[in-house]
Amino acid sequence: MASPTANRPSIDQPTPTWQKQAKQLPFWVRRCSAWAVEISLVIVGGLAPLTIGAIANRGSVSVPLNPVVRGTAETVAATLGLPMRDRQPRVSPLTNFFWSGALILPIAIASWQLYLLSTTGQTLPKRWFGVRVVNSRQLPPGFSRIIARETIGRWGIPVGIAYLVWQATGAFPNLLVFMGLSGIMIVADGLMGRRFHSRTGHDLLAGTYVQPAATSFFTNPFTSYDWEEENQSVKAIVLTSKPKLPEWNLWQWMRQYPGLTLIIVGSASMAAVLGTFIGTQVYIQNQANLRASQNQDNEIFLALVGRLSPTANTDPAQRRGAILALGTLQDPRAVPLLVDLLGQEDDPILLEVIQQALVSTGPVALPNIRKLNQALRNDLDFMRFGADQRQRRIVSQRQQATQRAIAKILKVYGGFIQQADLSRVHLGQTTTPPAQFTLVLDQTDLSGISFRSAIMTHANFRNSRFASPGPDGRFNTFDDLISDLSGADLTSVDLTGAFMSPVIMRRTNLLNGTLDRANLSNADLNGSNFSSASLIGTNLENANLKEASLTGADITNANLSRSDLKLARMSQINAQGTQFMFADLREADLQRGSLSGADFQGANLQNANLSQAQLTGTNFRNARLQNANLSNADLSLVNLQGARLHGANFEGVTFVVNRETRTDEFIEETHQGETSNRMQGADFSRVQNLSDAQITHICNQGGIHPNCGS
Repeated sequence: MASPTANRPSIDQPTPTWQKQAKQLPFWVRRCSAWAVEISLVIVGGLAPLTIGAIANRGSVSVPLNPVVRGTAETVAATLGLPMRDRQPRVSPLTNFFWSGALILPIAIASWQLYLLSTTGQTLPKRWFGVRVVNSRQLPPGFSRIIARETIGRWGIPVGIAYLVWQATGAFPNLLVFMGLSGIMIVADGLMGRRFHSRTGHDLLAGTYVQPAATSFFTNPFTSYDWEEENQSVKAIVLTSKPKLPEWNLWQWMRQYPGLTLIIVGSASMAAVLGTFIGTQVYIQNQANLRASQNQDNEIFLALVGRLSPTANTDPAQRRGAILALGTLQDPRAVPLLVDLLGQEDDPILLEVIQQALVSTGPVALPNIRKLNQALRNDLDFMRFGADQRQRRIVSQRQQATQRAIAKILKVYGGFIQQADLSRVHLGQTTTPPAQFTLVLDQTDLSGISFRSAIMTHANFRNSRFASPGPDGRFNTFDDLISDLSGADLTSVDLTGAFMSPVIMRRTNLLNGTLDRANLSNADLNGSNFSSASLIGTNLENANLKEASLTGADITNANLSRSDLKLARMSQINAQGTQFMFADLREADLQRGSLSGADFQGANLQNANLSQAQLTGTNFRNARLQNANLSNADLSLVNLQGARLHGANFEGVTFVVNRETRTDEFIEETHQGETSNRMQGADFSRVQNLSDAQITHICNQGGIHPNCGS
């Protein structure tokens, strides 16, 4: 090694005070700190673009999510049991860009760190904290060792064991338990260093060593030459106590044991040849059997098609038999043929037979029947102008046949139809003879079926299911089967007692519908129309009802706790005894509503319109009523303890109903002078439009106002 020139500082120069203090950090602290910074870089590289993309996902223009990002999200969700409602998400173009970056950037950062670690033994955080990874020869470990150390040893084995324990103990899908188990296994891997001379489990697996090194923070600021690194190199050469043993080499072992090598290679070759021969024979025989079976099915199919040919001399009975036989034939050409026959047949009897044959084929026929149903619906729309009555009647009967076929398949195979697409299908009620139809699917499992923009007016879904936990038997996991009824027309539908948690029903029309005692908790009902609907005793806890319309609806004794009702239209609603605890009702319209006995404890009613509402006995304890409009509302016996009332409009509010007390009344009305604690702690100092009589009553009930006591 060349001696240093005169321009270089002396090797024995004193170490600065700040450098000595920094070096006092224990080596294990520096090592853990470097690892924590490495992980933080990867996490921040993913979270930063993910957050920016979520913020940017507010534009009106939407595009399909990048398929690579969607596939990755689905894989992660399936592995960790995360719920994933929207299988075909649409996002803004800018969100697509940033979310793609959220997938690429962490991989790039991790790959860059692995490259540095394999070639220099240090990532940037390890260099900052003075930590170095070497092999048994005190050299950089190389790519293969680093891959074994980081991917298998550090993460693969500990996290894999934690995942297996998580699944086996039934803690799945609780992510907190999985994170805790993973942390325990990673710590256990690190604690192995106390027994094996500071070598952790992943170091033992990869044959690596972790040593102190010079840090970039501690380098002499007056020169770029790192004398500390050179001194360590000299010590490594001079003070080495014993030479390192050569590493095992496959080629050297083969030269040392040629006979054993020949036996192993020969045995492996014979096994490969024999396995290839047997596998080839099995494959050839299976293909021959398959071709024979296909030829036989093809002959049967052609024979049946021949009987259905217009030129065939087949009596009606044989024709019906051929159609029914097609329904039982396991041939992919049978369903399209039956659907084509259904779209061309004029005979009502044969239409009924074709419908029965399609039901026999099962759910596999749904896509073809759906397309024919939509086509016939379009034909009927066109025929409203100028078509003759006979042709319209025939098309109506064909459409009725498709409707009945779909309804029967859903009823017979309910619970076994997964991810079926019945969007834009027409299953609405028809009352015009002879094509009368009403969809009746009560007590049917319709989980996971897409009814987006479907027409199902006057349908009967009493006690039916629209969501199920999927194969794993657990809700809120990736494989949940959740129906999508967004944009569907469900006018006058009967959903009494139906299980619809957490169904997607954005912009769905449920006008005049009956949903008594239905379970719609956690459902997405954004913008849906429940006007004049009956939701008596319905569970809507945590439901998203933002911008929904419940004008004139009856939600007596329903549960809307913690639901989102921002900007909801709820005028003239009947909500007596309904629970709105901690619900978000900002800017909601509740004017002229009957809300007596309702519970708004902790609810957010800022800027809500409660004018002329009946609020007798309503609980507004700790509610937020800032800038709410309560003009001319009936607030007799109302509880306003702890409510925030800044800017609320109390013009014409009635606190006490003055009625002449009769001797035969069992319960007397509360009078102006009587006191209670229903307004204890409520601050009316900034309430608008209070009259003197109202202020007097507020003071008597424990409320706060500047004029109290004056």
